[in-house]
Amino acid sequence: MLMTIAVVLLVLWLLGVFVFKITAGLIHLVLVVAIVVGLFQLFTGRRA
Repeated sequence: MLMTIAVVLLVLWLLGVFVFKITAGLIHLVLVVAIVVGLFQLFTGRRA
């Protein structure tokens, strides 16, 4: 679930930067959140 959110946020960031040419600080915040969520998912993993 968290990895899906991270991927969606990363795609939105890429769209914002390259397609819509948005350079506001908010779009970079989305990238940071995506990276944090992805790292959190990577390090915690799935516990069975």
